Amino acid sequence: MNATSTPRLILALTLTGTLGACSVLEEGKVDYKSAKPASSLEVPPDLTQLTKDSRYVLQSTSATASGFMSAAAQVKDAGTAANSMGDVSMQRNGQQRYLVVQRPADKLWEPLRKFWSDNGFVLTTDAPDIGIMETDWAENRAKLPQDFIRKTLGKVLDSLYSTGERDRFRTRVERTAKGVEIYVTHRRMVEEYADQQKERTIWMPGANDPELEIEFLRRLMVQLGATPEQAKAASTAGQAATAPASAQVSVQQGQPGIVLTDDLERTWRRVGVALDRTGFTVEDRDRQKGIYFVRYVSGTGQEQPGFFARMFGSKKSEGPVLNKYRIAVSAQGTGSLVQVLNEQGQPESADNATKILKLLAPEIR
Repeated sequence: MNATSTPRLILALTLTGTLGACSVLEEGKVDYKSAKPASSLEVPPDLTQLTKDSRYVLQSTSATASGFMSAAAQVKDAGTAANSMGDVSMQRNGQQRYLVVQRPADKLWEPLRKFWSDNGFVLTTDAPDIGIMETDWAENRAKLPQDFIRKTLGKVLDSLYSTGERDRFRTRVERTAKGVEIYVTHRRMVEEYADQQKERTIWMPGANDPELEIEFLRRLMVQLGATPEQAKAASTAGQAATAPASAQVSVQQGQPGIVLTDDLERTWRRVGVALDRTGFTVEDRDRQKGIYFVRYVSGTGQEQPGFFARMFGSKKSEGPVLNKYRIAVSAQGTGSLVQVLNEQGQPESADNATKILKLLAPEIR
């Protein structure tokens, strides 16, 4: 070891010890730094780039992905609370928040790209034809300790610090008769020890943070023209609203399903956000018919199978398998019914349908 490397080693050890002593997040501070091109983050194999499939180009006037830029759905809005700022409003659907913007959809995509770039993210999915944008996995540097050494050295040795968490955000854009709806959903991966000896770590799915979703919606309102004061007022309005009843999986009409007391429009929104939060890739959607076309990939042969692969029992030795389903939302009495169909539109096997619905149920809130 030469004379130059010794002080660096001492400093690195000092920083490591200090990191364990202080890890408090400064309240309200969000400061993301893209994790790309770090390749050590093991992510579920279903999180792959969208592939175009002409079978899902539906010929209708509803808000399908293929008609995203040209056709507006004739839908009825009900049961939402709004806070308007010019042509931008923040709506509340139960505990969910989303924006409604009175602008052409094709005029919003570039501002959305700039928004995520300005906030420290790289986009891994950028698909205006289906209205989906997704960031890479990024670290919230605001969660790093602000100790004396780090404050003194600034970003010189920033790479020595890690929160052990990575976040990803998905933006979904839909046209309706009321305007363009924008949803932001959050996913988290957490680094955990893979064995009792604590010699190796793996990345596992963590809990999503609805407060982060609201924070980025607030920032997006400012990007789209609202003042910071207006956006803050809109994001905090109605926070004491009663949470919707927890979704439960039961047998309906001989098939597994989730029955909700909400009407079709509110259920459509809740299911869409649940799909985004759980990481399903939405390839297409038909709002008028109440169908989401989704997929995931299992069995990639990685050392640690992906999240969906583990859930559905895929083994390490299996090759990649593309699984496609339809999540159907339909009227049931005064409420709604959510069920899982296969790629051909027929009821999915009870076992697989139950697993998918149980994955979605906690996020339908």
